[in-house]
Amino acid sequence: MPKLKPDTQIARRTNILDAAEQCFARAGFHRTTMQDICKAAEVSPGALYLYFDSKEALIAGLAERDRAEFAERIQFLASAPDFMAALEAIGERYFAEEPAHKRLMCVEIGVEATRNPRVGEIHRSVDTFVRESFHALFQRLVDEGRIDPVLDVTALTQVFLTLGDGLFWRRAVDPSFDPKIVLPAVTQTLAGLLRPVRSGGSEVAPTGQVHQQSIDQPSEISSCV
Repeated sequence: MPKLKPDTQIARRTNILDAAEQCFARAGFHRTTMQDICKAAEVSPGALYLYFDSKEALIAGLAERDRAEFAERIQFLASAPDFMAALEAIGERYFAEEPAHKRLMCVEIGVEATRNPRVGEIHRSVDTFVRESFHALFQRLVDEGRIDPVLDVTALTQVFLTLGDGLFWRRAVDPSFDPKIVLPAVTQTLAGLLRPVRSGGSEVAPTGQVHQQSIDQPSEISSCV
């Protein structure tokens, strides 16, 4: 069998991960079989096992992909001229625009992490990466004089992630929940905690308005959960 070109391998791997994500969201980790994923991805078992030898390996692949996307958005936040506008834009993306199956998949994996040691290890690794990334971001903003938070950076990070987790969970489990109603209030709450500072040294008053700046094109703003 001829070896696939690198671009073809990447496309096939991405297709398998997309299919696994949909399957886990729809049926749950335990009820989903490798055969289900083969069917959804339209690949043979041999092709699937060439890339992923277990459901846990698929979870690790999804985590790796999400981590790379998150790292880009963190860099975008660090470099954006208007930090609060960039933060609100990312909040809109994660909590309002993200497809439902992604939220359900994350909830499913979070629950599975309490039962499955390997999934738990992956889940904690991602959680640690996100926490450390935001801690480093907030510390950088403090050091650069761009925010003057009311809490120390460690406490600020914990509060920030707790608010994000709450929004994410509510969006995943409550079909009637409209994040666009609460996001402006959450942004103002965060602005009160972060206390953004203008270049001249004065505090920025929160507006609660999302600037129309794409977060899907980090290259335009120097690369941004």
